[in-house]
Amino acid sequence: MLRALLRRLTKLLLWLTALSVLLVLVLRWVPPPVTALMTERKVESWTGGESIDLQRSWRPWKQLPDDLKMSVIAAEDQKFADHWGFDIAAIRAAFEHNERGGSLRGASTLSQQVAKNLFLWSGRSWLRKGLEVWFTGWIELLWPKQRILEVYLNSVEWGSGIFGAEAAAQHHFGIGAPYLSVNQASQLAAVLPNPREWDAGQPGPHVRSRAAWIRKQVRQLGGSGYLNKLQASEAR
Repeated sequence: MLRALLRRLTKLLLWLTALSVLLVLVLRWVPPPVTALMTERKVESWTGGESIDLQRSWRPWKQLPDDLKMSVIAAEDQKFADHWGFDIAAIRAAFEHNERGGSLRGASTLSQQVAKNLFLWSGRSWLRKGLEVWFTGWIELLWPKQRILEVYLNSVEWGSGIFGAEAAAQHHFGIGAPYLSVNQASQLAAVLPNPREWDAGQPGPHVRSRAAWIRKQVRQLGGSGYLNKLQASEAR
């Protein structure tokens, strides 16, 4: 009886493994209609007694402005074009910082954030972190870098119920994502550590200072020329 149970559990695990890989492969080409984070926020609003309307409109890669792509890379993951999903040096530095008792610091790459936003729940646990590593690995293996950034920009949270660049541009600036200015793009990137508390459209001193730093980092990275590195991933 125990052997039969183990066989069934093994088969179930194999099916779930295959299904997760197939899902990642399909989403290389198909825009994800919803994400785990969007679902979580909707459920949170229900339990909080006030349902929110989720806003999100997909913009393909060519319609997303280079200024926004580069601002997000500069703010969140400057080694994005070079790593395979994990910034080991940043992880080590964050671990040492946290061990010293400083304010809790993360080291998630854009690839890890895509994995978490698409497939997983919020919170910190070894199970969730393990699943994040699993999905990140397959995303990096099966998707080109451009696709990872495209999905990120269309899925990241930019306010309460605001998901993706198009909804963020409309909500904060009253324009479509393709028409964002350099300053507006940097302000959107500047609030990503805390998008439900900081306002990209009416930034305070901290957000303005961070946006200025992001613009400087974009120039140091080479501006739009940096994006040429991402094209190499298309050969995978």
